[in-house]
Amino acid sequence: MEIMKEAGVDLMGGVGPEEMGLINGLARRALKAEEVYTFAVRLCDNEVDREWERFPRATLEELAGLFVGKSGIFDHNWSAAGQAARIYKTEVVEEPGKVTKAGEPGCYLKGWAYMLRTKANAELIAQIEGGIKKEVSVGCSVEREVCSVCGETVGTCRHVKGRSYNGKLCYGELTGAKDAYEWSFVAVPAQREAGVIKGMGPTLKELVRGQEKAREELERLEKEAMVGRRYLEELRLQVVRLAAVSEPSLEVGVVRSMAQRLEEEELTALKTMLERRSEEKWSGGVQLTYPEAGCGERGEDRAFMV
Repeated sequence: MEIMKEAGVDLMGGVGPEEMGLINGLARRALKAEEVYTFAVRLCDNEVDREWERFPRATLEELAGLFVGKSGIFDHNWSAAGQAARIYKTEVVEEPGKVTKAGEPGCYLKGWAYMLRTKANAELIAQIEGGIKKEVSVGCSVEREVCSVCGETVGTCRHVKGRSYNGKLCYGELTGAKDAYEWSFVAVPAQREAGVIKGMGPTLKELVRGQEKAREELERLEKEAMVGRRYLEELRLQVVRLAAVSEPSLEVGVVRSMAQRLEEEELTALKTMLERRSEEKWSGGVQLTYPEAGCGERGEDRAFMV
């Protein structure tokens, strides 16, 4: 399962001998401290995010080693020209006093990145220091997404992410980190806190504080967005179930992965097609028929004899 999650960036001071040793372990030639620019990145955390998914601490610890040496790019565009920075060290950092919606002590995966101080990178460095480039997203893969309510694989149970069941919030636990692909500067991260750690801008709620009408409008939009997300999750779940009935040869994981990439119009069309396919496949005729003629009282009994 491929995952894209977002975070943020932290500016750093000088580069010491220990950091240079780690950096030169990735470089093709020995670099000097004055040749590199370093900053720290909040890659991802263990909070439930906007997509109703989260990385448990165990998964963050697995990802920590996988992200060392991975390149930083832009908008997940995997072109060589866009590779500007590289992670040389990672650590899972505790957040004292913070408890996630899952009831787990808050923590996040922090990565230290370096880039060369060249003319080509001068503008990017200025944008990072000026707080322009600050949100980041990670690309990785995990083995399973587990339902927080029942423990089954998400998409195979009846629970819908974002809904509560007997007071328990449903979300997906991303478990079993398999690989880390890259981290990317993006415009809007899925994880609310992800990105360059220092210089994070104010949230929308902070911007509308004290403005009653704007706050009410924001709350209305958030509720509508919640309804829309729930509707899409339910529609995707219906598609997965229908595919399992009408096309049992298809793997559930493949269908679910495909459904996650489709929008409402495409999902609706696919659902209609699968419903039609299911009706054609399973709507058989009456197995026992009653003879039209030649049946007296005994014939009536004989009509149902095998």
